[in-house]
Amino acid sequence: MNRTTLGKYQRSVSIIGVGCTPFMYTVDNPETNGLTEGELFGYAALKAMEDAGVNPQDVDFYFHGQASPLNGSNYLTPNIQIGNWFGMKGKGSIHHSEACCTGYLAIEQAVNAVASGKYNCVLTGCVEFGDSIPAPATSVEAPKHPYKREKMTMDKFLATTSWLYDRAYARSLMAPMELIYDDAAEDYVRTRGITAQEMDDTLNWMAINNRRNAAKNPLALERTEFEDIAKEKGFDNVMDYMRSPYNPKMGDFLRMEGVERKCDGAAAAIVCATEMIPEIAKNLKHRPIEVLGVGSAACESTTPHFELRATEEAVRQVYEMTGVQPEELDLFFANDFIITSHLCAAEIAGYLPYGEGWKYICEGRTAYDGDKPINTNGGRTSFGHAHAASGMADVYEACMQMRGECGERQVKKLPKTTMLRGYGGAQNVAAVLLRTIEE
Repeated sequence: MNRTTLGKYQRSVSIIGVGCTPFMYTVDNPETNGLTEGELFGYAALKAMEDAGVNPQDVDFYFHGQASPLNGSNYLTPNIQIGNWFGMKGKGSIHHSEACCTGYLAIEQAVNAVASGKYNCVLTGCVEFGDSIPAPATSVEAPKHPYKREKMTMDKFLATTSWLYDRAYARSLMAPMELIYDDAAEDYVRTRGITAQEMDDTLNWMAINNRRNAAKNPLALERTEFEDIAKEKGFDNVMDYMRSPYNPKMGDFLRMEGVERKCDGAAAAIVCATEMIPEIAKNLKHRPIEVLGVGSAACESTTPHFELRATEEAVRQVYEMTGVQPEELDLFFANDFIITSHLCAAEIAGYLPYGEGWKYICEGRTAYDGDKPINTNGGRTSFGHAHAASGMADVYEACMQMRGECGERQVKKLPKTTMLRGYGGAQNVAAVLLRTIEE
C-alpha cells in the first residue's frame, strides 16, 4: 500500500456545536412518516448551531454528506435542495458521498476548509434514509413524490451494494458482499490464535455491550437490553439466548445481532477556527473540541482484508501527523456495521492490546462503564446505522462525552482524547483524533 505523509494544519480548528436526530424507522411511525431530507438535515443543523450559539449568518459554507443518493434521494444536487431548512439559502455548499465513511470524512472536509483560512466557520452534516426510498420505487427515472417513502427491505438494499464494488474485476476474498461479513473475524481467529467458540463469545458480547450503551441513549434505535429479551423468550441467561436460533449465524462467525440496524437519521457539527471562537461564538457554554488530525485511506474490495489494511494506514497517518500515542486515548469509536470492526480497529489503533482485546470485550470492559469504553452510543447494531449520518452521530456522541454531558451513559473518566475510526463498504477508511481544549 502507498504511504502518505500528512502536513500540519495551518491553524487550529475546533468543533463548537453538534446536533443529532433520533435514529429511527420514519415510515413506521405516523408522527415521522413523511419527513423529508431537508427536515432531517435541517433539524440536526439547527441543533448544532444552537449548541454552538451561532446563527446561520455566522456560518460561511456547508457540507452535505449522503452515502447513497442512489437509494435515498431524488435529487442530482441534494445539497442545494435543503438550504432553506436551516437558513442558509444562497450560501456555498458541496455534496459528497463516501459510503458509510461519509460522516467521518465530513469532518475532514470541514476541517480542511477552515484550516486553510478560506472559511472561519462551516457547517458539516450528513443525512440518510437508510430504511426507505422515495415513492414510487419503480425505476430511477420515474418522478418521485416529494415526501412519500416506501420501506427498503434488506434484500433490496443488498442488491444496490454491488454499486460499491469494482464490477469488472473482483477476487473471491472479500469482494462479493456475501463474503464480507466473516473476513475480519476469520483473520482475528487465525492471527491471534483464539478458538471459534471464543470468537463467537466475543461477537455476542460486543452486541450485548453495544445494547447496554444504547439502552441509556434516548436517540438510539434499539433500547431493550438483551438480558431482558432473553428472559422474555424463556432463557435463564443471556448467552444461551445469543447462541440460540433467535440469533442465527449468517456464515462461519457473524450472527444476526452483529449486523447493522439500517435506519433513518441525520447529524451535524459546527466547525470553527479556534482563534475565531471568541468573535464568532461569543456565548459558547462548553469547551471546544479540537480536531487534531484526520488520517485517510481507501482500499477497494480487490485488496485482500481491505478494511484491516486501510485502517492500519489511516491510523499510522494520524498518529504520525499529530504525535499522539495510543496510550493517550480515553475513548474509541468504530463504525461497526459489521460488529467485528470495533475489536479489530481498536487493536490496530493500540487502544486495546494486540491479541487481548477480545478478553476486554467479554469482561465488559468496553461498555460505557468499563475502563476502555467503545461506541458509547450503542454502535451500528443498536444505535442504528443511518449510513452517512452514522459517522457524524459518533462525532456528536464523542463531543458530548468529552463535555461530560451524557447523563446515565457518561463514561467513568472524562475523556480528553478520542479516536473515531470510520469505515465505508469497499472503500474509504478514516481515523479522526479529537482533544478537549483546556481552559
